[in-house]
Amino acid sequence: MKKTIVLSFILCLTYLASAQDSAKCVLFIGNSYTEVNNLPLMVQQAAESAGQRLDFQSNTPGGCTFQQHCSNRSMSLIQEGGWDVVVLQEQSQLPSFPQSQVEAECFPYAQQLIDSVYANNPDGEAMLYMTWGRENGDQHNASVFPPLGTYEGMDSLLYERYMYMARTYDASVCPVGRVWRYLRTNHRDIRLYAADGSHPSLAGSYAAACSFFSLIFRQSPQSITYNPGIEEREAQIIRDAVQTVVFDTIGFWLRQTTDTANTDTTYTDTTHTDTTSIDTTHIDTTNIDTIAGINFQFPERNTQISVYPNPTTNLATIVVDGPDHNFDAVLYDPHGRRLISCKLTESSTTISLQDLSPGIYLLALLSRSDTRTIRIIKQ
Repeated sequence: MKKTIVLSFILCLTYLASAQDSAKCVLFIGNSYTEVNNLPLMVQQAAESAGQRLDFQSNTPGGCTFQQHCSNRSMSLIQEGGWDVVVLQEQSQLPSFPQSQVEAECFPYAQQLIDSVYANNPDGEAMLYMTWGRENGDQHNASVFPPLGTYEGMDSLLYERYMYMARTYDASVCPVGRVWRYLRTNHRDIRLYAADGSHPSLAGSYAAACSFFSLIFRQSPQSITYNPGIEEREAQIIRDAVQTVVFDTIGFWLRQTTDTANTDTTYTDTTHTDTTSIDTTHIDTTNIDTIAGINFQFPERNTQISVYPNPTTNLATIVVDGPDHNFDAVLYDPHGRRLISCKLTESSTTISLQDLSPGIYLLALLSRSDTRTIRIIKQ
């Protein structure tokens, strides 16, 4: 009997030591978008429900920017070392501002923080927290910078700038904004925003927590049983969205120097390349617009189509909002050569521009009786 008790005690200690060894130490740096609903604690509880352990610290003063974090307690915490992951969230509006302002007030400080993560945590990972566009855009600043006047415009700019920082400064990116966009497109009944149309609701923070769990532990969100107090139906829809947007394409979001040998990095592309010269006189180019997230109306089919991000560095997503998804999309170069064509049979289709040179391209969206054309900028 005593031997059994002793053996059980030893096994328990062994298990605890193993759990300690496998625990992830995460530092959350941000502002109110991270602080509201205590996102770090939600990530910890999601991890525990999936059999993982996460220890964390955070520094999230309201409205704090990367520039301010470079000279406050955040930098000291990074320099203490011992972090497996350092999550970095910029002020919610700043990355969507005009390019010159972002280049001066955001990018240099993102690089400083990311460089410090790797200098003080050789085995650590810098992970950018991609936030979302405001529910109705940033109306306060839209008069100065019109693309901010809609959710789609602001959200597309946030996507583009966070992806640029991730690729340029060698960081992973947690695409919470992409998960929100997927949910807004496919499950409009789920309320992601708080009453101010900016901060996350409990469901919105849960979407963020599941996304961070999947990236930090490289594990499917379907293993999460934790629910912060929302309807279980909504919780499952959110986990499904994270599965689709984050985990199923996890290699796309991880830093490019990360070993993804055991990770499925395939990003579905239903297109093909055809460089045959064609006659483009049928393309209506009289009303081409370059603002990110433009919506195209097809009244005869009670449908609208949006394209984002624009400009883009790699991928462009075409979202069809309406009962009929049967459209054709054709991408042309400036000389009228067909480069990519596909059928829009789903609510969301992503095309890759990775192999194309930087420049301006024309995307024609064709219905049975009408055509809309947008200029896409490949950076």
